[in-house]
Amino acid sequence: MNTPATVPLPDAMRTFIEGLPKTELHLHIEGTLEPELLFALAQRNKIALPYNSVESLRAAYAFTDLQSFLDLYYAGANVLRTEQDFYDMTAAYIAQARADQVRHAEIFFDPQTHTERGIAIEVVFAGIARALREARDTHGFTSVMIMSFLRHLSEADAFVTLEQALPLRNEYADLWTGIGLDSSERGNPPEKFERVFARCRELGFRVVAHAGEEGPPAYVRDALDLLQVERIDHGVRSEEDPALIERLIALRMPLTVCPLSNLKLCVVDDMAQHNLARLLRAGVIVTVNSDDPAYFGGYMNANYLAVASALALSRDEVVQLARNGIAASFISNTEKRRLEMELEQYAGQ
Repeated sequence: MNTPATVPLPDAMRTFIEGLPKTELHLHIEGTLEPELLFALAQRNKIALPYNSVESLRAAYAFTDLQSFLDLYYAGANVLRTEQDFYDMTAAYIAQARADQVRHAEIFFDPQTHTERGIAIEVVFAGIARALREARDTHGFTSVMIMSFLRHLSEADAFVTLEQALPLRNEYADLWTGIGLDSSERGNPPEKFERVFARCRELGFRVVAHAGEEGPPAYVRDALDLLQVERIDHGVRSEEDPALIERLIALRMPLTVCPLSNLKLCVVDDMAQHNLARLLRAGVIVTVNSDDPAYFGGYMNANYLAVASALALSRDEVVQLARNGIAASFISNTEKRRLEMELEQYAGQ
């Protein structure tokens, strides 16, 4: 089975989740490129696509594993050419996030996906940041940019990307505060990027890394020990190592879990098998996120609704997931308190 569980939620619970104030900490902006916008950008930039319709493109979103998704993901990113393209993609995500009551988002972006196609890194930063600043100034929607290295490429390539980006640091200091590590886990352990992450920490960046999605629990341990990350992105395979789970609880190390992504990429065969509830009930700082929602069939509300339904989460547990998202975010303590107060007021109604 590879579809979200269909156990109906009570209307009151559904309404409660849909209105719940949320933060999103694991979102790849290139993974929000819906087929309709992808086609529009291809037409605008005169790029031929191997699909003749939005429907045929959507039909290709049947993935067997992470790599089969990444192949389509990188092909789709090819339509992104101009600052306006990156702006339009980011603005479209923000509109959907705000509709799902997301108050704050921490957004991964992959410059290497674009610079290797000849797109200047300045174009990538400018388009994404313009949309984020506009949303902040107009709607109070806050955000953080997390520049991610592609782990299937070399550490030398990551260093090149870092050096390309550093001249932009002051210009985007209000947004760009994080460094991440994503793409193919298998065969690309955290140790491959130990030196570049040390450099990023020296520079004062917050650091996170994907680990324990398809990779083994050892990758989670290495992300903690070698990369010294502040959050683990995914991390669901940590459960295979009880000592690691005890460590994550003791460290209060957040896991940015992406339920519909795990289902779509066959990390779990059925949402009812997902370990999010077990991890949460054990005391792990679990958060809910949408990962690459255009490809995986759901933004934040869809992810919350899927796990609440399939895993029989209580209202208090749903609130705890939202609370965890605030606690694990990279915003100031003042801003965290503001969001916590809004959440508690909502939950107490």
